[in-house]
Amino acid sequence: MNQPGSPMSADNTSIMAQMIQRLPLSDIHFRRISELIYQRAGIVLADHKREMVYNRLVRRLRILGLNDFGSYLAMLESDTSSAEWQAFINALTTNLTAFFREAHHFPILAEHARSRPNNYSVWSTAASTGEEPYSIAMTLSEALGPRMANCRIQASDIDTQVLEKATAGVYRQEELRTLSPQQLQKFFLKGTGPHSGLVRARPELTQMVAFQQLNLLANQWQLNGPFDAIFCRNVMIYFDKETQEKILRRFVPLLKPGGLMFAGHSENFSQISREFYLRGQTVYGLAKER
Repeated sequence: MNQPGSPMSADNTSIMAQMIQRLPLSDIHFRRISELIYQRAGIVLADHKREMVYNRLVRRLRILGLNDFGSYLAMLESDTSSAEWQAFINALTTNLTAFFREAHHFPILAEHARSRPNNYSVWSTAASTGEEPYSIAMTLSEALGPRMANCRIQASDIDTQVLEKATAGVYRQEELRTLSPQQLQKFFLKGTGPHSGLVRARPELTQMVAFQQLNLLANQWQLNGPFDAIFCRNVMIYFDKETQEKILRRFVPLLKPGGLMFAGHSENFSQISREFYLRGQTVYGLAKER
C-alpha cells in the first residue's frame, strides 16, 4: 500500500486530478461537432444542447486518452470510415422510450391489423432499446392470434448500442410497469438470484422482431417493404424542416394503400408534408387516398 506523500501517491493524485479536470469545449469545436452530427445523422444541435454534448463526448475523449476536443475532431475527420464515427453518433443520439408509450396508438394498430389481409407488416423506424417494437409485437400477437405467424415487424435505429440491448431483450422490472400481468406472464421471464429485478423477453417475443442498424439519412434503406404501418415517433423533432420533408417523401412508397403512419405527440406530419393527412390523434394516412 502506498504511503501518503510517496511518489506513487503523488502520481495517483495527479492522475485523478487530470481525470476530473474539465476540458474546454470552444465555440468553434461545438459548431464543428454540430455540423458533423448533422451531416452524418441529420440531428440538429441547438446551443442549449452544449452541456449535453460535452458530457457525452468527454467520455469518448477519456476512453481514447485525448485531452482536447480539437484532437478528437481531427481524429474523426482524418478517417471518414473510422469505427469511432459510430461511437460519435451513439454518444449524441437521444433514446427516450418506454413500453406502450403514447398508449392510444396501440388499440388503433390492433384494429387496423384485424381489418387487413394476412402478412401484416410494421416498421419501427427508431427502435431504441426495443420497447416500441416489442409493444407492437405484443399488440399484434393479442389482436391476431394465430395470424401473427404471417406478420413481419422490422425495427431499426442508428445507434448500435441501443440495438444490442433491444436484441438481448433484458429490462429492469420497473420498466415493464405499463404491461398487464397477463402480458408479463406471456411474454417475459423474471430473473432470479443475481438477476433478481430483471426480466427477459421470451424467445416467442424476440423472434417476432427483426432488428437492424439503419440511418434515415442513408441513400439506401435495406428494408423489405412496403408496410401496413410505420412508426416514426419522436424522431422528426431532431431534424430540420428540409430533412423532415425528405424523409417523409421516402416513406410514401413504403406505405401500403390504406396504411397508417404513427407520429409522436409533438409532431405534425401534415404540416411538414402534403403527402399525409391527419386521420386521428397523431395518426396519418396518405393524402392521395382521401
